Amino acid sequence: MDMVIYPCLVASCVVFVGLFASNEWKTIPREMEEYELGKVSYVMTLVWIAIAWQVFNIGALGLIFEASSLFSNAISVVGLPIVPILAVVFFHDKMDGLKVISLVLAIWGFLSYVYQHYLDECQSKTNDRRTNVVSSASSTGNQ
Repeated sequence: MDMVIYPCLVASCVVFVGLFASNEWKTIPREMEEYELGKVSYVMTLVWIAIAWQVFNIGALGLIFEASSLFSNAISVVGLPIVPILAVVFFHDKMDGLKVISLVLAIWGFLSYVYQHYLDECQSKTNDRRTNVVSSASSTGNQ
């Protein structure tokens, strides 16, 4: 949990320092007023984004401990294109070329991971068969 809590705490502190150093905090009430869905929706959006990121971080850390850091990274990469797609669906955001390219690259990266895992598994099975054939041949030769 320390691997999640401390980096998030440091990142939050840096963001707050930047927010107050640039005087951006003065524009937050106006931003809330201009939010189309209202003040409560603005606050709820921010709160649920923060909660979702914490759940994601804990889940990614769990994948690192239970599977591997490579698998955790692959799952993170495949999850990246979901955010722009949901933004297009729910917030009617525009799907521009940059989002399409990032979507294609994320899917390509995940498929490359899956294909490499498949190749490694096939090679492992081939090596196991060879080992079994060699060990059975040597055991029959000893009798």
